[in-house]
Amino acid sequence: MALSISSTRAEILGKVYKMIPPMLEKFHKGQLGRVAVIGGSEDYTGAPYFSAMASAKLGCDMSHVICEPGASQVIKTYSPNLMVHPYMRQQKNLAQDESIDSISEQVIGMLDRLHVIVIGPGLGRDPAMQETCARVITEAKKKNISFVLDADGLFLAQTRPELVKGYKECILTPNIVEFGRLAKAQNIDMEEGDKSKLCEKLANAFGGVTIIQKGAKDYISNGKFTLVSEGEGGLKRSGGQGDTLTGSLATLLAYRQAYLEKIWDHDGDMQSDELLALCAYGGSAITRECSRLAFKEKGRSLQAADLTEHVHTAFLDIIGEKPTEESKL
Repeated sequence: MALSISSTRAEILGKVYKMIPPMLEKFHKGQLGRVAVIGGSEDYTGAPYFSAMASAKLGCDMSHVICEPGASQVIKTYSPNLMVHPYMRQQKNLAQDESIDSISEQVIGMLDRLHVIVIGPGLGRDPAMQETCARVITEAKKKNISFVLDADGLFLAQTRPELVKGYKECILTPNIVEFGRLAKAQNIDMEEGDKSKLCEKLANAFGGVTIIQKGAKDYISNGKFTLVSEGEGGLKRSGGQGDTLTGSLATLLAYRQAYLEKIWDHDGDMQSDELLALCAYGGSAITRECSRLAFKEKGRSLQAADLTEHVHTAFLDIIGEKPTEESKL
């Protein structure tokens, strides 16, 4: 059955399950995901870490962070499991022999090694950082690489909408404030219509990109149809929980590519646009479950790092693991 607004939660998650690669001995390193989070500056080191670690905990083979040198040393101390590249520069930190051109070339040079990029966690609005990311987006589009925009990455969509308009391999993840800014920039009246219709309008204004409007319920739309993710979450609104979403989305998008490349035997009955919607819904559902589990354990003391430790459990609860070849014998 094709995905539609009338699809039940169980039906949608059943389709997400079909998209998830099994764990097979024949796979080699990197086939189940090569993801990079672009962000991290001297003021913000937690967000890119939370995003990249969520990606890794959901099963991505190789999780990278591309950040400022001042952030890289800090992020490396958080975990030895991430590959951290100090390629980004704020305007004030550009050396005499460096330019936005040379910095952008370094980052763009990594794109051929990646399936998915996340732009925004801990990025900030420094002009050099923003311009570098704009150039990366332009090159990523040429290579048909999927990307997720969050936090200050959304500032690029707000101020330079041409970067994302019409690019279907893109997911935007605004919270209520960020959604309002994007809507205002696209001349959409926030007082008109219900939230699902507003999300649909904004997705259409951006030419059919997928938008996850985060909130008490997550509204997910590509302008053609809208899904509502309303699984129970936690009650603590500490900062950084959205980074678990972006990392989860990145890994699911990498799994989508593995599905489309048919690196394992499957029916192949789901198409690219449907799979993108499934990634968005699956990422939302897993993140909400992470929040629920972490809040159950930590209560009002919950912090973003607490969600990270529940990513795999949330995946098992919401999606479920596929049997291995050995378990079928």
